[in-house]
Amino acid sequence: MKTKLTRQLESTLYQYCLEQGAYVVEEVSMPAEKGIVDTLSYQQLPDGTLEWRCYELKVTKADFHSKAKLSFIGNYNYFVLPQALYEEIAEEIPSHIGVLIYRAFDQRALDLAPRPLQAPGFLTVAKKAQHQALQVEEAPLISHFIASLFREVDKAKRVKKGLQLYSDDQLYKELRKRARAGYDIYDPDKNLYDRFLADSQNDAITALQAELDARNAEYQALQLAYQARTQPDLRDQL
Repeated sequence: MKTKLTRQLESTLYQYCLEQGAYVVEEVSMPAEKGIVDTLSYQQLPDGTLEWRCYELKVTKADFHSKAKLSFIGNYNYFVLPQALYEEIAEEIPSHIGVLIYRAFDQRALDLAPRPLQAPGFLTVAKKAQHQALQVEEAPLISHFIASLFREVDKAKRVKKGLQLYSDDQLYKELRKRARAGYDIYDPDKNLYDRFLADSQNDAITALQAELDARNAEYQALQLAYQARTQPDLRDQL
């Protein structure tokens, strides 16, 4: 599971790459069994060639020392780190690897912003990356990049469709599973099943009341029409 800080770094880096005019996607598996890079971006240069950048996000010293493979196969490669972590491990970073430092916006900056900010913080270059030749074949790398983009588009479409993708049976099983997680007899509002049942009953009562009001209105209209046809005009009696 990603920590809150990791998600903040990830969303800030995504916005940073967009502002640089790059195409970007997270969690791309590399060809030739070179691992999975946290974020991969590329830009097309004026001469038509592609420039690839790899970013590895680290939020703790243990994370930095993890045995997970670092997929620094790009033309430029970076660690994205909080300031405090960078100060701890600065001497351990290879000379050719760049570093971007993450800083969160403070509340005052958020309050003064003329419009909602696109990221929770900003990145500064603490150490420039040195250029290297691409460490994998470009054609399969492009294919992996496109596959990761498709994954993200498919995920977004699923989120947009929401519960429409699930059958009634799947939804019922999920509801039962959550109901078994623990039942609080002293605070029914915390129980998912009770909340769902109460909402369903309220919806049913509201729907029935609306139908009753509509039928009453229809009955009143018919009654007035009947009276108008059957009762003589008072002016004829004068």
